[in-house]
Amino acid sequence: MTKRGAQRREIRRRVVRSTDLLPLPRHPYRDSAIFYGLLAAALLGIVYVTDGEMVRALIYAVGFFVIATAFSWWRFRAKLAERARQESATERG
Repeated sequence: MTKRGAQRREIRRRVVRSTDLLPLPRHPYRDSAIFYGLLAAALLGIVYVTDGEMVRALIYAVGFFVIATAFSWWRFRAKLAERARQESATERG
């Protein structure tokens, strides 16, 4: 590996996202499912009030809920795994 490539990898390791600094909620999976469920329900409510097409809105709301919840759960799992990896590295270190 070139020296420049090694420097880039080191810089990427040191980058800390602002979301990494936030503590995880007590129940991240449940909380995210509730949040996205409420957003999907809000979508359905807006469509109902505006006399929109409810079947199409229901399909979109269910799709949004499934995709958004799955993505947030995937990110929580990745974050928990990374924190566990860091803790084990500091214990060994």
